[in-house]
Amino acid sequence: MTSPVPPRLGAADLLGSLALPTRGTVYDLSSGWWRHMPSFAGYPRFEVVTYNSPQAQRSEKRFPFDDPERNQEQIGYTSELVSGGLHTGTHIDALCHITCGDNDEWHGGVSARDAMGNYGAESGDASELPAIIGRGVLLDIPKALGVDVLPPHFGIGEEHLRQAAEAGGVEVRDGDIVLVRTGQMKYWPDIKKIRALSDGSGVALDGAHWLVAQGARYVGADTLSFERMPSPDPANPFPVHVYLLHEHGIHIMEWVNCEELAADGITEFLFMGLPLTIRGGTGSPLRPVAVA
Repeated sequence: MTSPVPPRLGAADLLGSLALPTRGTVYDLSSGWWRHMPSFAGYPRFEVVTYNSPQAQRSEKRFPFDDPERNQEQIGYTSELVSGGLHTGTHIDALCHITCGDNDEWHGGVSARDAMGNYGAESGDASELPAIIGRGVLLDIPKALGVDVLPPHFGIGEEHLRQAAEAGGVEVRDGDIVLVRTGQMKYWPDIKKIRALSDGSGVALDGAHWLVAQGARYVGADTLSFERMPSPDPANPFPVHVYLLHEHGIHIMEWVNCEELAADGITEFLFMGLPLTIRGGTGSPLRPVAVA
């Protein structure tokens, strides 16, 4: 099945974004994935265990060692079992990830009571995530403020985003994929150091308002939860997620590694990210790249 072209991105816009790279440099923006890697509190640990091995197949006389006449070269194989939350490492939130109100509704007024089955969400899930291709913009907040990394619980507001855009000589346009850097991933995967030096820094609600007003189509950050934590609003623990994902249907990417882009001073690039279209998933691991 061909993924639909995302809203506000026509064929001409897509072709135009493909012409952005001039250096031919590819930046991997992903976190990597491994057993028991850091993740959001409350999510299951990421596990990778061997499911088949040549030694077990041989000793148990299982395929392909169950028929020596047809396996004279003694060919074996290895495979694994992977488990864990879909919000582990670099990932993107599906619409069904955040609910709000007495009816537990996600974007579009869909209630989890009606659309959440035994095998995950039945709409607004990761299977509906399209390929993400377009003009990417990096807003490097620490560089604009003259610091290495943002301090703990720092709220990135409209003024900071504007300042970073001006410092980077870039503007956010309608349909852009906007990445916000706090500097946390320079310490990745030392989660203890991140918690000590920059835990909870992220986009504040007025910053999210500005991103939407500029026409951002997707947003991402190099943090665990994109937004400032803890929330300054005692009535809403995730005001930015509610505003972007629940109210506007704007997908959020987290743990996006912007360090190499920032080191090279790249603020405009071709962004490409392919979510796994997992039925029932509330998000998807993502390996995004930037081409400059």
